[in-house]
Amino acid sequence: MVHFDASSQTRVDMANARSQATIDIPVIRDLLYDGRENWDAHCRVQRIVSEDPVFDKSQRDFLGRGDLYRRGLAMTNRILELEDIHKWSSQETSEAMNMLDETLPIRLHLIAFEPVLLSQGSASMLQRYRHLAANKAIHGCYLQTELGHGTNVSRLETTATYIPETDEFDIHSPTLTSRKWWIGALGKTATHGVVQAKLILPGGKDVGPHLFLVQLRSLEDHRVLPGLTIGDIGPKALGGNASNDNGFASFNHVKIPRDNMLSRFAQVTRDGQYVKPPHAKLSYGGMLYIRSSMVISGGWTMAKAATISIRYTTVRRQGGGDVDGLERQVISYPSTFYRLLPILSRAYVFILLGQRITTAFNEMSSRLASGDASLLPEIHATTAGLKILVSTTGTEDLETARRSMGGHGYSAFSGLGRIYADYVPSATYEGDNFVLDGQVIRTALKSYSNIYSTKTSSMSSLSPFSSYLRLCHSTKPPQITNSSTWDDLASVILLLELRAAFVVRDFARNQGDDDASASQRVSRAVVDAFVATQIGHIVKDLHILNLEKRVISDLLRLYLLTTIESNLVDFLSFNILPRGESGDPARSLRLSIRDLCLELLPNAIGLTDAFGFSDWELNSALGVYDGNVYEALWKRAQEEPLNKDEVTLAYEESIKPMLQRGHKLALRGRSKLCRLLCIATSTINLII
Repeated sequence: MVHFDASSQTRVDMANARSQATIDIPVIRDLLYDGRENWDAHCRVQRIVSEDPVFDKSQRDFLGRGDLYRRGLAMTNRILELEDIHKWSSQETSEAMNMLDETLPIRLHLIAFEPVLLSQGSASMLQRYRHLAANKAIHGCYLQTELGHGTNVSRLETTATYIPETDEFDIHSPTLTSRKWWIGALGKTATHGVVQAKLILPGGKDVGPHLFLVQLRSLEDHRVLPGLTIGDIGPKALGGNASNDNGFASFNHVKIPRDNMLSRFAQVTRDGQYVKPPHAKLSYGGMLYIRSSMVISGGWTMAKAATISIRYTTVRRQGGGDVDGLERQVISYPSTFYRLLPILSRAYVFILLGQRITTAFNEMSSRLASGDASLLPEIHATTAGLKILVSTTGTEDLETARRSMGGHGYSAFSGLGRIYADYVPSATYEGDNFVLDGQVIRTALKSYSNIYSTKTSSMSSLSPFSSYLRLCHSTKPPQITNSSTWDDLASVILLLELRAAFVVRDFARNQGDDDASASQRVSRAVVDAFVATQIGHIVKDLHILNLEKRVISDLLRLYLLTTIESNLVDFLSFNILPRGESGDPARSLRLSIRDLCLELLPNAIGLTDAFGFSDWELNSALGVYDGNVYEALWKRAQEEPLNKDEVTLAYEESIKPMLQRGHKLALRGRSKLCRLLCIATSTINLII
């Protein structure tokens, strides 16, 4: 009997899967990277970084937190050295930082500290600090969250009291709960920080949270400056974000010059008069920047999960045999492809949508620089809603992808456990998702009220985020009669807009008498409608060949159909889906999802290859490009430090004493048993 080699078959299965692809992978890859130039830059940087021993990942899974923190700083330092050596552009340096797949302490400098400084600092502040920040001569962090308050920025307790006599602000932490907490890079790394604090004017008037630049550590010896108590908050859940020194800070009447207020918009004059900003939420700019960037970064995170899980389930065989006598490929089971292909669709949607959101944010920032805050409310609501959607679905998708890989998915070498641990806090940072639902709803209700509070309603004022409200008076949804009707992208988008319109209308009419889940359902409906309309624009703007456009359109339509399926309660509650011939209004939808998955399945590997991940970037034994997963997993296990010694050091300390004690107890028990048997035997003899 010839022994079947499952390890060799994995290469064959992966090669066969690639040969089934009908798409031009480079065309789609250029779409995802927003141009061939960006992809070429990514390749140049990736080649340099992956070949540098500082970025070797082979021992990372075996390191403790202290070692991971030091490793993170060593990698950051090397990136900056490479930037100088290779004369990288800022975009190339950012690309290098992003591909490291670790939450480095420099991250908050790049996405919060420096952008806020540039967008909200005065001309004199920028003259002093912009080049220092750009060249990393100072390392910054963003001190907003406190021990007692996070999402509710208006209730932050840290104070910045203006003292006219000395022309200074007094930064103070008046309570235990006012101490800054969770601040990335604060624990041991940052030299400066942008501090969110309540501005207190002479006479005690509180004018709410504003931003202040505070030096935290000496630039000579890195010691914490007087009046400050700073430290690390400790390890995070699941061991996540281990290389980032999230920290705390307490301010004991720390004095800073008046010029250290970020005063491009709001200002305090020399005599203590307050100059209002053009918009009350301008100081939230840093938070909005992070939220807007979370869309595309979340998409790329889901892309990794989709790539690893689809590759592995393509080569993993389990269960019933096929025509060749082999076990069945796991990806071929409906229970598997139904879980994984929607994750792939969400990755594509959030990457492409993220490109549009980045453009919108940059437009808002450009207008803000000239004093125009007209786009701020729209971007504020949009980024809040998308942050909820992306982080919630991303967290769920990472775990779904891991579980789809069975037992091996639980190994650290699968790569998904670490990604999950690093990503899961996104559901609570930059605003807790359940709290942010309220921001989305307030915007929706305000738009609804503005339009329908008068007899003559104006639709011209509707923004892209509230365009669904034009349908509030609609009564007839598109007629979904059979599976083929679900092929019409416009009808599917309209269904999601109708759901949002009806849900918001019902919520507005029944405020104060809502069920416990109303806030989450209304918020999700509004965001889903916005994403649906954006998908419509994305499909129209696809400038690629017809075949690729059809496949991408099908993938985006899968996103929409699964969105409808996961929210059927709303569609049935408001009679948006009519009953079909079978009496089940959702049957044709489910059949369409199945058929669409089967159509996309031959291109699944090609669509994941289009993400362009190298094996170094994925760092997953189960997601290797060639499909040779068992050999990769075996090699990783040989690196385990426990395997270096045949007899573990714990033998003398613990195992040997346990065995010896157990042996003595066993002998004692055997001796006792023998005595009992002897007594029993003697008793029997006496009776006889």
